[in-house]
Amino acid sequence: MTKPILRGLGIIALSFTATTAMAQESDNRVAANTDWSVFVDGDPQECWSVSKPKETVNTKEGRSVAVRRGDILLFVSYRGDNGTGEVSFTGGYPFAEGSTVKLTVGSETYDLFTDGEWAWSAGPDADQEIIAAMKGGADAVVVGNSSRGTRTEDTFSLMGFTAAVEDAGARCE
Repeated sequence: MTKPILRGLGIIALSFTATTAMAQESDNRVAANTDWSVFVDGDPQECWSVSKPKETVNTKEGRSVAVRRGDILLFVSYRGDNGTGEVSFTGGYPFAEGSTVKLTVGSETYDLFTDGEWAWSAGPDADQEIIAAMKGGADAVVVGNSSRGTRTEDTFSLMGFTAAVEDAGARCE
């Protein structure tokens, strides 16, 4: 199979895994590191570090709006067979079709590609670049656009990120 097909299959698998993870948070959390938690599940084993935003701003046509969103989570996931972290984000709403999500850490901005309520980096090299930036950053800001035209800006603290992501990676070696 080609890399894009394998990546697509991985995205689908992560969607189901992440949904399961959110539903089972209280059952499989194995560590907490300040603002980040570590979870382990499944056979084959999957491990991930995850955080919720510290601040969320929703706007439409430049005005703040109140909206209902599902879970808003930023992940770095590991599977026993790949050994490298995969960055993903769920905004709690369907993203505008064909849109990208912008993830900013410090002065660097990365594009995450969307499918439904999920967004992922371009691939393993981008994942490693984002993870390295997050290890050195104070916060990560994720900006997306919903299918209803709402702009969302979610700010995640990176306190505890390095410890959590290294713990998750070590558990799935």
